[in-house]
Amino acid sequence: MSEAASKLAPSGRLRVAIYAMDPLRRAALSRVVAEAGHIVVGAQDIADVVLADGDCLPGETRPVVTLGGADYDLPGVLSRHADASQIDAAIRAVSAGLIVRVPDMMDAGFGAMRETHGHALLTPRELEVLATLAEGMTNKAIARRLNISLHTVKFHIESLFRKLGARTRTEAVAKAAERRRHETMTL
Repeated sequence: MSEAASKLAPSGRLRVAIYAMDPLRRAALSRVVAEAGHIVVGAQDIADVVLADGDCLPGETRPVVTLGGADYDLPGVLSRHADASQIDAAIRAVSAGLIVRVPDMMDAGFGAMRETHGHALLTPRELEVLATLAEGMTNKAIARRLNISLHTVKFHIESLFRKLGARTRTEAVAKAAERRRHETMTL
């Protein structure tokens, strides 16, 4: 039995602490949590999950679902206007160790980084990964060729997407080529 499963009461109900500065919002969230079949506990009590309206208190060690918060390092990040079924699903997911994000956040892709000196510099390793992407290699093939882990390959690809403002491998290669042409012309 997993640690998350052992925390559940026999009925499968979770203990949920709610952080909300506005008493009316706290009461509304308490109703949503109770109607989903969970137990609402005080902020200082033992809770399986914390549901926070906005940003959570610093140093929180329990799994947190934030509604409209800006801390994307938390396991659960939902829109401030998430409905009851989304809140319930997120509470259950983070209690099981999963990460939950708003669908709009995933569809947006990475935005281009702010350029401080005319362009965001790519590291030598990112350039190597970009070259392998241009060859159409899979993540596993890239990892083997560069002698790095699959996780590291994914990290570099995400970094490339962020720096180039790309959503796909093809777009990253195309944007890098366009950037190279532009930099060559301005020299």
